[in-house]
Amino acid sequence: MICSVKNNIFNMQDLCLCTDLICAKDIAGMEDSYEKKPKKNGKTMRPEYIFMDLDGTISDPKEGITKAVAHALSYYGIQVENLDTLEKFIGPPLLDSFQDFYGFSEEQSREAVGKYREYFSRQGLFENVLYDGMKELLAEVASLGKKIVIATSKPEVYTVQILKYFEIEQYFYFFAGSTLDGSRSKKGDVIRYALDSLKITADQAVMVGDRKHDVIGAKENGMYVIGVLYGYGDRMELETAGADCIVADVNELKVKLNNI
Repeated sequence: MICSVKNNIFNMQDLCLCTDLICAKDIAGMEDSYEKKPKKNGKTMRPEYIFMDLDGTISDPKEGITKAVAHALSYYGIQVENLDTLEKFIGPPLLDSFQDFYGFSEEQSREAVGKYREYFSRQGLFENVLYDGMKELLAEVASLGKKIVIATSKPEVYTVQILKYFEIEQYFYFFAGSTLDGSRSKKGDVIRYALDSLKITADQAVMVGDRKHDVIGAKENGMYVIGVLYGYGDRMELETAGADCIVADVNELKVKLNNI
């Protein structure tokens, strides 16, 4: 289709038609570039279960987590002036984070996790903010008959407390979190635990999360993954990890989940 201009005067009918075609082509191109619809044997799936990460996906836990990490580090004489530098602790398992970011031994990391929990269990878990529109999203998706499952590396005992604090626990069909002893902390293990407990296969569910750990853990279990950009991971991180679809905000996520 060629848009023509004759004597510098636009033919408005041609211009509108041309514009519509360009927009349609651009939109189709964008969808193809970042979204693969869940399929099995060439047929589009309609998963019944929605697995959702907690931190950075349902709520913003920055204040509580960074203050708890700072509390733990202070035990080792490490003073943190800017809590923003501790955002990297949001998402990955804590035990790994103390080793990866501060070079702690496994023994030191386990001790640091204990110090972290001193603050977090008392105060930090309530220094947390539900993302705007999230409660409405959960209510709407649940009303459509979807079964929402929490799948987080946060200890299950804290996870349930947080969901009750936000008064959203009723929207969840199942809670899957890590164990306090660290025996189930990797996201892949948490997801496998949920799948096994529910006696379902990966093609019956999709995973929603904001970090590469969510994507990698889901892919280890053969799941379709929706990455979100309003949390703590960026587009490059999610695409590199293998997210099938990426959404910008809570409203876009709601549309996606309502139509998946």
